[in-house]
Amino acid sequence: MRIAIVDESPARAAVIEEGLREAGMRDVTVFVDRKGIAARLEAMSPDVVLINLANPHRDELEELFALSRAMARPVAMFVDQSDSAAMEAAIDAGVSAYVVDGMKKERIKPVLELAVRRFRAFSRLRAELDEARTALAERDVVDQAKRLLMKRRGIDEPAAYAALRKAAMDSGRRISDVADALVTADRLMGDL
Repeated sequence: MRIAIVDESPARAAVIEEGLREAGMRDVTVFVDRKGIAARLEAMSPDVVLINLANPHRDELEELFALSRAMARPVAMFVDQSDSAAMEAAIDAGVSAYVVDGMKKERIKPVLELAVRRFRAFSRLRAELDEARTALAERDVVDQAKRLLMKRRGIDEPAAYAALRKAAMDSGRRISDVADALVTADRLMGDL
């Protein structure tokens, strides 16, 4: 597992790095200078990012949250003080673990594991939501196409669906693709 540590304090970064190495993790890179961090992290392509901020300022948080959203990888953030607004913003930005006052090397590995598990669970939920949205959109376009066929041909709903299914089978395409083409063609013809 490739791990990136982002921390402007070499001493704090060393604590995290030591905790990871003691846990058997060897592929660890520390970034002390945040200048150009997005490009450097993208080039490294870490599996997990650990960010440590002593007392984060709003600008720092916004920069790191934008980075978190763009990376689509597990991110664990360590902070010294609890701030409910910052924690909420971090979670909204995709931070998988937000740890307050947790800079003990023996806690690093469990936090890392938690971040990875939460990221995977959230990714699964997001994929399921995307699939459900796609299925709903496909169903909607099939319903629109059936209504068009029913109106134009004067047929009932089962006959309209059968016509769509036959056209899909004859063309080797999915019913939703045929339905989308029919609805698009109707819109184009209506605009002419």
